[in-house]
Order: sequence, then structure tokens, then C-alpha cells
Amino acid sequence: MMMNCCGLLTANKEPVPLKSVEVELEVRAHVATVVSTLNYENKEDKPLEAVFVFPLPGDAAVCHFSAKIGQTEIVAEVKEKQKAREEYDDALSSGQQAFLLEESDQSPDIFSLSVGSLRPGESASIRLEYVTELAVQADEGLRFCLPAVLNPRYQPQGSGGSGGSNVQMTSVPASLVPYSLSFSARVSSPRPVSKVESNCPLDALQYLNTEQTQATVKLAAGHKFDRDVELLIYYKDAHQPTAVVEAGQASAKPGTLMGDPVVMLSLYPEFPQAVMSSVTSCGEFVFLLDRSGSMDGARIKSARDTLLLLLKSLPMGCYFNIYSFGSSYEHIFPKSVEYSQKTMEEALKKVEEMQANLGGTEILMPLKHIYSQPCIPSQPRQLFVFTDGEVGNTKEVINLVKKNSGSHRCFSFGIGEGASSALINGLAKEGGGHAQFITGTDRMQPKVMQSLRFALQPAVVDISVKWDLPKGVSVTALSPPITALFQGQRSLVYAQLTGKSLAAEGCVTVKYSLAGHPTQNQLHFSLKPAEDTGITVHRLGARSLIRSLEMEERERGGERDGEVKKKVVELSVQSGVSSAFTAFIAVNKGNGEAIQGPLVRRNVPTPRLWGGCGPPQSIKMMQGPMVFGGMQSNMRMARGACAPVAKQRMMCDSPPMFQCNSISIEHKQPPRDPLLQLVSLQKASGCWVLDPALAAALGKTSEEVEKPKPALVNQEVWATIVALIWLHGFKMDAQEEWELLAMKAVSWLRAQNAPCVTECVEAGNALLGCNMQKDALGL
Repeated sequence: MMMNCCGLLTANKEPVPLKSVEVELEVRAHVATVVSTLNYENKEDKPLEAVFVFPLPGDAAVCHFSAKIGQTEIVAEVKEKQKAREEYDDALSSGQQAFLLEESDQSPDIFSLSVGSLRPGESASIRLEYVTELAVQADEGLRFCLPAVLNPRYQPQGSGGSGGSNVQMTSVPASLVPYSLSFSARVSSPRPVSKVESNCPLDALQYLNTEQTQATVKLAAGHKFDRDVELLIYYKDAHQPTAVVEAGQASAKPGTLMGDPVVMLSLYPEFPQAVMSSVTSCGEFVFLLDRSGSMDGARIKSARDTLLLLLKSLPMGCYFNIYSFGSSYEHIFPKSVEYSQKTMEEALKKVEEMQANLGGTEILMPLKHIYSQPCIPSQPRQLFVFTDGEVGNTKEVINLVKKNSGSHRCFSFGIGEGASSALINGLAKEGGGHAQFITGTDRMQPKVMQSLRFALQPAVVDISVKWDLPKGVSVTALSPPITALFQGQRSLVYAQLTGKSLAAEGCVTVKYSLAGHPTQNQLHFSLKPAEDTGITVHRLGARSLIRSLEMEERERGGERDGEVKKKVVELSVQSGVSSAFTAFIAVNKGNGEAIQGPLVRRNVPTPRLWGGCGPPQSIKMMQGPMVFGGMQSNMRMARGACAPVAKQRMMCDSPPMFQCNSISIEHKQPPRDPLLQLVSLQKASGCWVLDPALAAALGKTSEEVEKPKPALVNQEVWATIVALIWLHGFKMDAQEEWELLAMKAVSWLRAQNAPCVTECVEAGNALLGCNMQKDALGL
């Protein structure tokens, strides 16, 4: 068959009907509205069906989907998923045009868009809109991520996936993506916008007013699809607690979610300073590290360095263990052990040898093993999960964490481009911990150490939210109860307000107990609805309730006649926000002629960052719910025709493409970063020993370091003070990485009750050419 080779082609020389993607982002304070327009054109001489599988943020509320063909615009409706699929198939069988948008059954951050029957030469433009909240980063920036990379998700063997949507994915190396992306953002806030940063080249920030509370920014042309597009937005003044009340829709019935006002509270708890300084010295710290093939190269090295810092920063008296996983899993100790010089050294030796050589990404089994271990009395369990997030059974993993949320806190780290936001955020949310994403050139260490500081904060317990509203107004929570609070981190609460009152104000009080101290934060807010939010807050509130109900449905396994599922479908249809059980469907019932002839299916490829480095680390032949890899061009079959035989599906988890050049044949160890060199010499107790290795790390000879030691001072005290001076004098830019282990060193020094500390500090300054004061070192 001669292929009509005009227009864009895939790697298999098949035409791609998707020409361009345009994304417009509007950020108001910490809420983002994203409008994506996908432009399709059929340059072939036969009618086409185009299928595009793409990532979205895992917590996005998809709230609008429409298609424009010529002058005709068709707005999609939300319907129960199976009904929507049948309607789509029926429309195509009868020669009509139809458009279907659905969430993957396996993971809420993957969507599939089917554009049914584009006539030869015909164009269509698809508009898709979603709203989402932006996460607060350690440096108070707000993070927006436009996922552009969809890496293959690894399905564990035998998981087969639940029935339902066969989300079939086609991907190509990022450099070969055959369509273009344009991206622009408009930011507005009550407070001035101080800067906007990105991991991608941006055109200069343009302010729209003299107060600098509104600004626009654009992605520079020529985006290469080799990374997710990440924006960090900074406002002047730290974040303040706020409440936004949004009026109900006049067209909806009062008493329903869309007919009543909805309030969104952003809470930033401030903990009493006295309590915060009492860092806990107990806990069971379990580190779970992804060693699948896709972690190869810089990722696994960075993870090893991070584990070194973590192990040196743990408090004496705690317990720990390290698990690593791929297609199988390993642990360093059969069960968690007490932290000591001996166990720390044993663990570090094993960490040094860790490579990304364990195949696929099967995280469920090691998690089950960790949870099967009995908890250690008065040592609260803290789980740290490091993964590039390429798993296919996201919902199953998150369910398991939620089931065990009473016995631990889970801190998650998404490493690299395309890490599943549904998995990383879901682990932390259900595990009462905190999520971090580490992309591009980000250093992993500062983010991980921030999470360790959170884990060392005493757990906040007995959290309750009390509403004080005028007579006649009642409140219905739309978000799950708050299970975790961390200093400086935002908690969001959504609630529906029913009834009327002449009073203008409400009040909400968050009560909790921290290290035995009962504490409360209060926020008074106006009940007068905001003028300009449309129905954004309603959609976010609906999405929050939908996600909670979906979780409940999975826990129950669909018992009680699918009563929860019915509730989700009803809520999804009423609010126009998609869910796991619904889909957007649009059928062009115009009086155009029926489309003749069999349809050819074209899968639009998504960018990926794997493959291309020789043979994959592990290839699994299996029947699973997703197809990764090859393009298919299969004739669509009429309903009732014989279904094609299920293909053997091939999955591989291989090193990321952009690290190909760094694989050298001789494994020469690069010279170690001086900071890590010094840190690696610290003892578990917090002290350093005076020896040639310490002198080398400080860039001195043994004699130079030993000679100035005051006579009455023992060698370890001297070595520890010199190491602290070096950290403060030369590595202040990385303070968040070594702060905890320095605190440990200071505690050790205090316990020694050593004489001549001032003299030591002066001699240490002279040795290193520094000018540190004793109190600046914490002594």
C-alpha cells in the first residue's frame, strides 16, 4: 500500500494527525486553570481515528472538553464511562464524528483522547480545560508542572490490570516528537509577583500593572519535549492563611453542591517555637530506594549520596533499615536495627555498591514486606520512598499505604522527568507525609533533608476543624479530614455552605496537639462570595470529594451494589468534573453526510526519555492493560465483529536516553565532592576523629591539622570543632544539607563538657583561614 507521506510522520513513517498543542495557564494566587488546545489535521486520503494517551497532573479536575470542526463547536458532556464508550463506538459505526476523553483505570494522571473519524483533509481543534492547586515548595515558591513526558509505566507480572479501558500508549524518544508545543502563563495575586522561574527557557516576565500583581510569561519557542515544563512562581510576603467563598450557580438547585456556595480554606499552621526546637530523637526510619533500570546513571548516584547524608543525620537511639527494589527487592537488615557506628558503617558499605540493576519497578511487594514487620514501641515509623514513579498499578500501591496510614508516615520523592504525580502525591497524602519532585538539574539532597526535618518534627495528632458559622448556615466537608500538618506547609479544606444568613462573617478553628501541647490556629473570613472566580472553587471541591469517594469505593471493592460508584457518577455529571467512573463524550450530530469507508487508527506518540541505550535492562512479555512501544495501524472493527487476538505486550524498563553518553567502560570513581567526603568521615555519635582522612578532606596535611590542637583538648573534640568551622566557613550555600548532622555534632560536644572550646575555635579559625564566632557554630 502506498503511504501518503505528507505532513508529520512517526518513527514508523506513519502520518501523525496531531499538529500542535497550545497551552494557556492562568494562575490566581495558588490555583491554576489550564486550557490546552490540540490541533488535528488529516492529511491522508482515508478517514482516520486518532488516539492520544497523555499525562496530566494527578490531582487535576478536568472540567471542560469540546471540539471545533470548521464552524461547528460541540461541547462534550460527562457520562458514565461504559455508556460514553458505547455512544462513541455507535457514533463511529454509523459514520458520525465523536470525541472521547477518559481517565486511565490504572492511574488518575493518564488520560486517553480519541478523535473519531476525521475525513480526508479535515481539521479539528480540541479544547481541554482543567483546574488544580499549586504545591508550596520549601523556598515558598509555588510549583506548576505541565507533564510533557509520559514514560512507560511498568505493570507487575500477573497484575493483568482491572478490566475496562485498555489505555494503549505509543511513545517515541523525546527528540522525535512530531508536533509542537506553545505555552503561555498569566499570573495574578493580591500580593506582588516577585519572580517566575522554570526548568525550560522562558521569554522575559512582563508585568501588566505598576503594583506588579499581574504578569505574563511565555515558553521560548522550540520546546524539545525532553522534560516536563515546570514553573516556580514567587510572591512577595510569605503565604498567609486565606478563605475564598464562591457563590453557587444560579442554574443549579440550592442544597446541591453546585447550587450552594463553596469555601476554600488555605491554612498555614505556625507551631510554637519552643516545641519546634525539640527535635525528636526517636523513630524507625525505613528508606525504600528504586533500583530499576530507568534509575541508571546520575539518578542512582544522587540517590546514593542522599542516603549517605540521611544516615549521617539520623539521631542516636533511633532504628533504621534500607530496602531497594526493581522486579525483586532486597533489604540490608532482616529487620530494622538500632542506629550505631557499627550498623551505620554496614549500611553505608552496602549503599556504596548499589546500582540500578534490579529490572522493572515493582514497589508493591517491598511495601507489603515493610508493613508486615511489627512496629517498634515508642519508635514511630517514618517511610522514605525514592522512585522515578514508573509504575502501572498506582491505585493499588496508594490503597496499601492508606490501609497502613495509622502506623507510619510516608515521605515520597519523584525523581526525574515524567515521574507519576498521582503516585508521588498519593503516597504522601495517604501516608500523612510530604511529597517532593526532583527534576532536571535539581539537587536531591536539600529536598530530602527538608523532608527529614519534617519527619523529625513531633507528629501532630488529634487534628480537628471546628466551624463557627451564623445561625441558619450549615457546613458539609468536601475534603477528607486533615491527617498531617507540617510547619510552613499549606493544608487545604473545601466545604459546602448551605442556608442563608444576614451575618457577614464565619470563623474556622484548627485544633491539634504537638508534643503534648494543645495548640490552635483561627481564621475569620467573610461570607461574601468573591466576584471573579467563576466556578473554579466548586470544581476543586467536587474533585476533592470525588477522589475521596473513589478511594472508598476501592477499599470496599464495589460492595453494596456500587452505591459509592453511583454517588461518584452523579457528582461527576452534576459538577462537570471527570472521575475514574465517567468520561467526556461529544458526538457531532450535525446534518453532514455519514463518513464512508473503514477507519484507520493512528496512535499519536507521547514523548518518553527511556530507550536508545543498547538493550533494555529487563523485557517482559505479558498481557497487561497498557501497550507501550510500537505504533499500531489497525482497522477499526464494527461492533460485534471478531475481536483481534490479544497481542503479546512488550515492556521494558531501560536507562533514560539522556544518560547514554555518560556510560563509560571503565568505572572510574569521579573525585568525591569535598562536602560528602567530610560528611562520610563523621561517626554515628556526631563526632569526627583526628586522622589523615580528615586532614585530606580539609585540604591539609595530618601535621598541619594536629599541630595547632590545644594541649588539654582531646583529639575528637578538636577534630569535631575544626569540621564544624569548615562547614560554616566554606559550605554555607549547602547548609540545609548538613544542618542536622552539625546539630548532632554540637550535641555531642556539649555532652563532652570539654575545656578550652573558645581556644579551639580560635586555633581552628587560624588553621582554616576562617573567622567563625563560637555562638555561630552553636557552641
